[in-house]
Formats: sequence, structure tokens, C-alpha cells
Amino acid sequence: MPRRRRAPARPFPWCSATVLARRLRGRGVAASSQSFPGPRHGGRRPLLPAGQAPALGPQVRGLQAVPGAAGLLPAGPRRGLTWLRGGARSLTVVRSLSYTCLPSVAEVKLRDDQYTLDHMRAFGMYNYLHLDSWYQDNVYYVDQCGRVMNLSVTLDTALQKPREVFRLPTDLTAYDNRLCASIHFSSSTWVTLSDGTGRLYLIKSGKRGSSASEKWEIVFNEELGNPFVIAHSVSFVKSDMHSVAVLLLRVEKDELDTKGSGFHITLEWVTIAEISKEGDHRYEIFKRRVLQGKSVPHYAAIEPSGNGLMIVSYKPFRFMQDEDDKLEENDDAEATNEKKDPLYYWQQTEDDVTITIHIPEDMTKDDIKVRFSPDNICVILKDQPPLMEGKLYSSVDHESCTWIIRENKSLEISLIKKNEGPRWPELIVGDTRGEFIMDSSQCSAITESLMHLTSEVMNPNPEKENPPCNAQELEECDAFLEDSASLCRFDGDTLKVTHVINLGSNQYLFSVVVDPREMPCFCLRHDVDALLWQPHSDQPENMWEHIATFNALGYVQASKQDKKFMACAPDYSYAALCECLRRVFIYRQPTPLSTVLYNRKEGRQVGQVAKQLVATLEANDPILGFQATSERLFVLTTKTLFLIKVNSGN
Repeated sequence: MPRRRRAPARPFPWCSATVLARRLRGRGVAASSQSFPGPRHGGRRPLLPAGQAPALGPQVRGLQAVPGAAGLLPAGPRRGLTWLRGGARSLTVVRSLSYTCLPSVAEVKLRDDQYTLDHMRAFGMYNYLHLDSWYQDNVYYVDQCGRVMNLSVTLDTALQKPREVFRLPTDLTAYDNRLCASIHFSSSTWVTLSDGTGRLYLIKSGKRGSSASEKWEIVFNEELGNPFVIAHSVSFVKSDMHSVAVLLLRVEKDELDTKGSGFHITLEWVTIAEISKEGDHRYEIFKRRVLQGKSVPHYAAIEPSGNGLMIVSYKPFRFMQDEDDKLEENDDAEATNEKKDPLYYWQQTEDDVTITIHIPEDMTKDDIKVRFSPDNICVILKDQPPLMEGKLYSSVDHESCTWIIRENKSLEISLIKKNEGPRWPELIVGDTRGEFIMDSSQCSAITESLMHLTSEVMNPNPEKENPPCNAQELEECDAFLEDSASLCRFDGDTLKVTHVINLGSNQYLFSVVVDPREMPCFCLRHDVDALLWQPHSDQPENMWEHIATFNALGYVQASKQDKKFMACAPDYSYAALCECLRRVFIYRQPTPLSTVLYNRKEGRQVGQVAKQLVATLEANDPILGFQATSERLFVLTTKTLFLIKVNSGN
């Protein structure tokens, strides 16, 4: 029988129950307590978030796996922390199965010359277990003999024997400077594969997951330079031509970098297309583009149509262009610099708008033509193309508008607003060549209107329902890196950035494939929560959609100092993370209670509870791979694949 163990102390940056309760009240979560015996208190012990209870994971220690037992028994929570688990009266059973993988995973350890943090992020933390998102009961890995092995779920918690589906032609043991082999499933029938030596394979696999229909056949393979890992790939058809776009990640020596790490990161965007020549159909490289940056991207994915690329990284990436493109870019930059000074200046009051334009000294009134209409303005100098022309932000009394040449050789135009009062955010719609000048009285009025939002006291009203954030309550796990990450979208044709979003303190957590036909989702920390975002490249007005929230996961994961991988179920039913050795943490979404429970402090009924589980694997080897489906967790070590049943099938 599983037995209860005392939870050993660990150096986590715990917060007090008071601080945690204050943070949760802002989310409609209350705290109450309930009596039950425990090994550390011996009497009353506090319980818990009420209402929409978030996944407060750090306080959970238990779920010790016992050899020969199917059940995992939760142990007691830590002192001073509150969460609802139903006391010691309710035990959650997680069925798990382990299967020994022979031979071992082809793990590649970092060399002495791979000493930077970028090498660790790109290769040292590589996920050796590959989930086929098109057939989610199938996982793959590459063994030490260069064989691609498939394991699939046959029964509820039963795995097939490892099945070889492909063998790399390369003898991996003959290369000293190789990287780990990498796999990406581009579609339901296409796979991209790298052997870690710098060679890329495009494979037509047939319908995977079935030994009868799955047959991996090489249709393209070529040496592409320095070793790389595959970051992402997509399969698409454009102009009746089938193509596969692949994103290759490298960390390369930078001889020009004398102040930094001495390395830079390259993302090579390779497009392989089907070419028909004299009845011969074969695949060739159609286009190669290279981006360069100074930090390993957290997220990099090609759009399903192959028209664009999205990257989340701490430091920006840019396309490396050839000499002709550089000359053209320099010409554009010079032209931009020539137009750096504003074309005109403008001011406004509640009644009118004044425009000032500098004109040549030899200009007379006969050389100037200014045309007014209720919604438009046009200014022409010496029969040249219009200097200013366009639709005004709001209507004017065109019959009262005037213009005059000042002694300092400037043209001054006065527009009388038709509607007095509203301020114009711009003069001519879409025209950014002018500069708005605000006088001191307007600045003072705006400052005074915002005074009620500021205070010289940190917390002037501590009794209010939602007190402001107090920086003194922040803890170690609330700290973020000084550099803020950004999300960029690159256009595949112009190679220019079309969208930039500064993520600020919204820490990147992990990515997951919810729909294999869409781009991978990425999860960001928002305060103590974790929010999942789905990119939509075909919806410019709604390019990133919030699709799920994991309550308190952002706070929980920050306390896991040894975490290695994070994932979530494609149906958002749970999130999970694992440490480098043995331990797996599972955080379920809130579910309705089967019994009536009240928050004693506020008297409100608790409607939902979020359960947390911790599994300790019976293996001392490091965790090399971690994947989640809607029902199961797959955990790969050097010689063992663990299958943890999290949810029951429908």
C-alpha cells in the first residue's frame, strides 16, 4: 500500500498565506480553512482557494509512485499555504505504466566549446521525444543506432513494442561535432528529419501510426552546411506546386563579436518544392533565407501558408541580405533621412487649427495656391505637385479659413473648426509628415486632468476592496529578466517586419500544438496566471487569440527552480511540468465539487476546485523528453518511456 511521507523542505521562494490570499481575491478567489490532522501541525491546518480555485501547485508534495502499485497517493501540503484538496478523505488515482526502451535514446551532450546559455537553451534542453500531433497516440525518438523508433498506445495504458520506422543512412558515431537528431511532422504524410550533422531529409511517410500504411521514403536529402536542429516545418500547396518550408536553428561562432558571448544564432528558412522536368518529378531547394539574432528564440514557427514567420525572442532577428539588397536598403535609408524634418507644424485650440509651413525665400503669394473645402485641404507651390493634400480629421468652416505669408518666410494657414471643443489627434488622415506642437497651457491642463490617478502615498486607502500592488510584497519568483521579449511577424516576400509586440513582463512559458493545421500556440505568464495564445496568420485584425487560461500556473512554475519542460493538454484540461530528474507536476483545470463546501470567512459557497498531482518516477536517469495529449503524459528518460494516464477518454 502507498504510505504517507513527510515532505522534505526545499529552497522554494514561498509566499505567505496572507500575500497569496490578497493576490487571489482580485480574481474572485477567497480563502477558508478546515480541520484535519497532519504530520506538521497535528491539529488545524488551513485550506484553500474558494470559487474558481487556481492551481496552487508549490505546496503539493505528494503522489509518490510505489513499485507494483497503480495508485499514486497525495501527501500533505506545506505549512502556511492554502489549497483545496478535500482533506485526507479523498485520494486521486493516476494510472501509470513504464516501458523499457532498447536501445537507449541518442542523447548528445554539450561539448566543451558549447558553453554559452544559448547552447544550453538550443541543445542542452532539447526535447528528444516527438509527439505526432496528427496522430496523438504516437510518439517517436531516435536511438543510438540512428533508428527512428515509434511507440503507440494500443489500450488505455498499454504501449506497443518499439517499432523501427526509419533508419538514418548516416553513421552517427563517426561524427564528433554533431548535434542531436531532430524530427518535425510537417503534415499527416510528410516528415522533416535532421541527423544532426548538417544534412536535411524530406520524407514521405504515408499514414503514420499504422504499420500497414506507414512507410518512410526519402524524397530529398542534402547537406546544408553547419549542423542544425529543426525548429519547425509546414507542408502547403501554392500555385499547384507542393512545397515544404523548414526552419533550421544554429548557434554559430561570431568572430566580430568581441564584447558578447562570441556566438550568434541563425534561423535558416528553407523552402523545398516539387519540380517537374520532362516528366521527372523531384524535390529541390526553391528558396533559402537566413535570419540572424543574438539570443535563441523561445518560439519560431512558419505560417501554414508559408507566407510569413513569427518569432518570440529576447533580442531581435533580422534577415541577412545579399549585396544588391543592401545597396537598395541604403538608398531607402538615405531618402528617409532626407525627409527627417517635419514638412509642417500644427497647433490647435478648441476653436481653430494653425498650420505653419516653411517656404523658399523667393516665394510670393502668386506662387501659392491653397484650396479649402469642408473636409479637405490642398496646398500647391509654383505649380508643383501638391505639398499637402488630403482629408482633414474633422470638418471645417471652409469659407472662414485663411492663409498668410509671414515675415520669416513661412506660410501660416488658419482653419476654423466646424465643431468646437473636440481635439484632433491628427491633421490630415494618415499623413505622418507633420509635427503637432502643444503649448504650455495645454500641457498643464492634461497634467491636472490626470492628477486623480496618482498619489505621493504608496497605499493611501489600505481598507479599499482591491488595494494597489505593493512592490514590497514581491518575491524572488516574481522577478523577471531585465530584457523584455518581443513577438515579431516577418513577411516572407518583403523579408520585413510587419508586426512587433513588446511582451514586457509577460514571460514566455511554453508552446503547444492544439490544432496541427494551425501554428503552434504559445503560453505567456500574465501576473500569476498563464494565458495560451493561438496565432491566426490569415486574420490580420485578430492575429493572436486568447484561447485558454491556467490559473496561478505562472506563479507556480516560477517556484520550480529545477524545471526542464512544460506542456499542456490540447483540450486545455491540464498543464504539466517536469524537473530534470524524476518529478512530474500536473495541474488540472477547476472542476465542480460533488459536495457542498463554504468559505468560512466570506460565507460563499465554493463551486469548483483545481486538483494538483505530483508523480515521482521510478528512474534515476535524467528526463530527456516530455509530451502531453488530452488523456496522457509521455515522459522519456535515457532507457525508459513512462506513460501517465491523466484523464479518462470520452
